[in-house]
Parts: sequence; structure tokens; C-alpha cells
Amino acid sequence: MHTRTLGRSDLTVSAIGFGCMGLNFSYGHALDDTDSVALIRQAVERGVTFFDTAEVYGPFTNERIVGEALRPHRDRVVIATKFGFAMNPATGRMSGLNRRTEHIKEVADASLKRLGIEVIDLFYQHRVDPIVPIEDVAGAVRDLIAAGKVRHFGLSEPGAQTVRRAHAVQPVTALQNEYSLWTRGPETNGILEACEELGIGLVAYSPLGKGFLTGAMGKDTKLGEGGFRAMLPRFTPEAIGKNQALVDLLKRIAGEKGGTPAQVALAWLLARKPWIVPIPGTTKLHRLEENVAAADLTLTADDLAGIERAAAKIRVEGDRYPPQLQAMVGL
Repeated sequence: MHTRTLGRSDLTVSAIGFGCMGLNFSYGHALDDTDSVALIRQAVERGVTFFDTAEVYGPFTNERIVGEALRPHRDRVVIATKFGFAMNPATGRMSGLNRRTEHIKEVADASLKRLGIEVIDLFYQHRVDPIVPIEDVAGAVRDLIAAGKVRHFGLSEPGAQTVRRAHAVQPVTALQNEYSLWTRGPETNGILEACEELGIGLVAYSPLGKGFLTGAMGKDTKLGEGGFRAMLPRFTPEAIGKNQALVDLLKRIAGEKGGTPAQVALAWLLARKPWIVPIPGTTKLHRLEENVAAADLTLTADDLAGIERAAAKIRVEGDRYPPQLQAMVGL
């Protein structure tokens, strides 16, 4: 597995990471704990060293699974988790964002206990809180770093100016933003420029469009009952049908390169910047192996130019989030 360094930090990870959320949360179906642990360990065997979780996934249970799977490999892996939501610790019920900076330390302690590790490698604010100054958040994480409980500070879905303000207090190692061939906001909202300027890595979540860019979905696909995708505007049958043009483009390039649509989508991201690391998730070993192999698929300058020309003619149908969730990004 190739490796990449996140920005100008000393945090080096596998070029393809593993987003663990979907193992038991958000997609309307879940692997049992034993199979989840086995799949994570199979990822390690295949060279993946970067694993992403959060307290809200499950809630709480995803961190326990990740910790159980990775503790035997602790010296070779990087574990990222997140803070920021207000949840009842007994029921897991979420009630928006937590407004207390003291909560950040509480989450760190609870996450460390669930993961069964001594230090969190990368600790993200899951969503920017418009009420709490980002300087206070950065200061709280700076204190955790000084205490030896956290190694690196990250932000998920911030606006570019928020990144700069946070970075002035505590250097930001990575941003975790949605980025893929059908979600290209970081190219126009100042995020890529901020990363380049400040030496910050970009961790691309949903790099396969929550499964859509694999080519395995169509307008008649039945989404998992209770799954997150069912509430997203891009996953209505009408939107899926219209967005199929993007999958057709990936299939065409994949045919030329001897790969798959998913591999082309991941290779495209890897070709954007050397400090971008996608974190696709899966519940299937063959998909894991397919994703890992994308690190070896090379897109030439001509390939990338052709993709750009073709993609420019395709209008993506549907917002990526419903209004209440879209309001929480880019702050």
C-alpha cells in the first residue's frame, strides 16, 4: 500500500483509508460485531493503516468495534474519531450540537475508554458549532494534545475562514470533507486553497458517493430500510436516473484502464493532490480489496483531462443533504 502524509504534519497514513461508519450505522443494515472486527483486520492485512470512526456512529458501538479490531495492531495504525454532538450517554439520543468546550475533554476520555487506547491519533470536531468560537474549540484540543490524550486536531466540513481561525490557535492537521467526482465543493469553496496554503491534509469522506459511484445502483435500487441515503435528495429514483451519466463516464474510463468505476473514482481523487486521502467504507471483503487496489491505478494527464471535459457536461441532480443537514456544513 502506498502512503501519504496529511499536509505538512508528521502524520503518515495509507493512501486509501477505511471509513468504519457503515459497518453498523447509517445504511439500514449492519454487520455483526465479529464480522466487523474481522473485516477491519483484513483491511490491516492489506496495508490499510488509517481508520475513521466517531462517538455518534452506533452511537458509541462503532468505536468499541474499531478498538477491539485494532488494539492488536496499535503500533501500525492511525485511529481518527470525532466530537461535537450532544447525546444522552444512556440512550444515545442526539439533541444537536454540544455548546460546552468542557464536553470536548469528556468525549475524548469516553472515546479513549471505548477504543481501549491511550491516545487518539486524530480528533475532529464533527461539525462546526456556530455558537462556540472556533478559537475556544481549538484551545480545548490544544490542551488535550498537551495532556497526551490527542496527537492531531482536525475539523469536518468547516468553512475556509473557520479553518484559518482554528489553525492560528492550534495547527489543524486534516480536514474531513465530502469530496468526490459528484461532490466537488472543496474546489470552489476555498477548502483546497486553505489546505494548500496552511499545509493541511484533506480526508475525503464518501469518495464513492455513498455507493453510487461504484455503478452498483440504479433508479430501481431499494435502499436499506431506515438507511441514511433514503433522506438524501440525490438518492430519489429521479435523481439516480439523471446522475447515471456520471457512472457511465466512470465505466467508460474503467473499461479503458482495466479497472472498475470505484477504482477510477478513487484514483481520480488521489490524482487531485498528494495530500488527499479518501476513506471509502464497505461491509464486503471484495469491495475492500477493490478499493485498496485503486491506489495502484494510474490516471494519466490525458485521462484526467478527458474526465474533466466529460464531467463538465454532466449536471449533478439533487443536493447532497436535506436542508437541516446542509445548514451544518461550511460554517
